[in-house]
Amino acid sequence: MPHRLMEAVPNLSEGRDLAVVEAAVEAALEAGAEVLDWSADADHNRSVLTLLGTPDILQVAAVALARTLVDRIDLRKHRGVHPRIGALDVLPFVPLVNASMADARALARRVGEELARDVGLPVFYYAQASTPPGRGLAELRRGGFEALAEGWPDGRRPDVLPPGWAHPGAHPSAGAVCVGARDVLLAWNVLVSGVSLEDARGIARALRASGGGFAGVRALAFRLERGAVQISMNIENPAATDPFAVYRAIEAAVAGLGGEMGATEVIGLIPDAALYGAAGARLRMGPVGWKNVLSARVLARLGAAEWLGGDSSK
Repeated sequence: MPHRLMEAVPNLSEGRDLAVVEAAVEAALEAGAEVLDWSADADHNRSVLTLLGTPDILQVAAVALARTLVDRIDLRKHRGVHPRIGALDVLPFVPLVNASMADARALARRVGEELARDVGLPVFYYAQASTPPGRGLAELRRGGFEALAEGWPDGRRPDVLPPGWAHPGAHPSAGAVCVGARDVLLAWNVLVSGVSLEDARGIARALRASGGGFAGVRALAFRLERGAVQISMNIENPAATDPFAVYRAIEAAVAGLGGEMGATEVIGLIPDAALYGAAGARLRMGPVGWKNVLSARVLARLGAAEWLGGDSSK
């Protein structure tokens, strides 16, 4: 049977001390995972790794990486603009080739149990790993690490606690970890100038589905330490919600306020589907899908295109 390939995207609460990030990368490599990408952001004080491997390899890599971070990150001293509750803050697993969401959920549950039992971290499950599925990160990270340091507010008890847990709340220095299962998404930041932070927050609210915007878009606005204003987004299903349409909505809102668009930044890797709509619109090709893309058609022929939005049976 062909190997099952999955992706893990650990988010680390460290983006300034590159020695810590490099130690995490090395731990993943030594466990046998392929590190496709990593990036560190000093303003967010956060780093994101993209790991590829079989479920067994990713399980070993995730636990090794968590051990490395628990020894090196103290959230009592951590400052950054991004919400966080843990040294290893978020750990999603994504099914890619010959793997299903059920496989990703099962892997998340195995890793969560091991992180609690062997690393000593309280674990929350989110997205497709939670019961019932669909728990969001925003509700788990409300108030940040500080809200969980002395207890579990708002009924937010972890799904798994380490054996014999004696603390009233999260790990005193490493907090807790959110372990999830989800589809491929686009993590994307856009810099804007000439608009206030409050205006940028209004734009972010309008982008979200809850604000009447786009399905599957989560957006926040920050003022970075270097003074720039940033709209930070996750587009949860870039095959269904065209990132270029989101960009144009931001562009129109910023122009209406007398501001200007700045640089954009992708965190991690770009899902193929995120490029289709932009390519079709900018080149006036009309709708572009996986059937128009050579690499996707080759993967479909090999029976490995389901994660591109393709169908290898056609």
